[in-house]
Amino acid sequence: MSGKLLIFSAPSGAGKTTIVKHLIEQNFNLEFSISACSRPKREGEVDTVDYYFLRVDEFKQKIKGNKFIEWEEVYKNQFYGTLKSEIERIWSKGNNAIFDVDVKGGLNIKKQYGDKALAVFVMPPSIEELKNRLTLRSTDSLENINKRVEKAEYEITFVDKFDKIIVNDDLDFSLAKAKQIVEEFLRN
Repeated sequence: MSGKLLIFSAPSGAGKTTIVKHLIEQNFNLEFSISACSRPKREGEVDTVDYYFLRVDEFKQKIKGNKFIEWEEVYKNQFYGTLKSEIERIWSKGNNAIFDVDVKGGLNIKKQYGDKALAVFVMPPSIEELKNRLTLRSTDSLENINKRVEKAEYEITFVDKFDKIIVNDDLDFSLAKAKQIVEEFLRN
């Protein structure tokens, strides 16, 4: 049994996680695809809920074993990826998978699944606003925030490769737009 895939990608801090959580609450038969990562847990994060937290050597072993649909070394020794078993788990329950993934990961998933996948890019209103959001959420050091901003500038160059774009400058409008996009995709 197979469903559809909804991919939400954006620079860190653009609002994709907020949008994805909202969509899951809308009862579209969506289930969050939990990514694997090798970074340390942040305060409040739970293994197998927020991520599958793996040691770097475990992650590399799964890469060698071809266990990922996609993976990326986002920062030095900080790997993120989607396990094949995660999609199988979601589809076996008759659900559609929704992803909150980095830009390259999202495009890799879209490439593999074609018309069964919809790739949506959540665009921050500006780089300055993105930096403000990252600072306000107080989860990263200034050094990490600057790395994320630099990476965001690069990720935005991929926006034209996505099926849909949502500029997240007004959260209520962005949530409504995301809901409309998902309804149309799942209807077809």
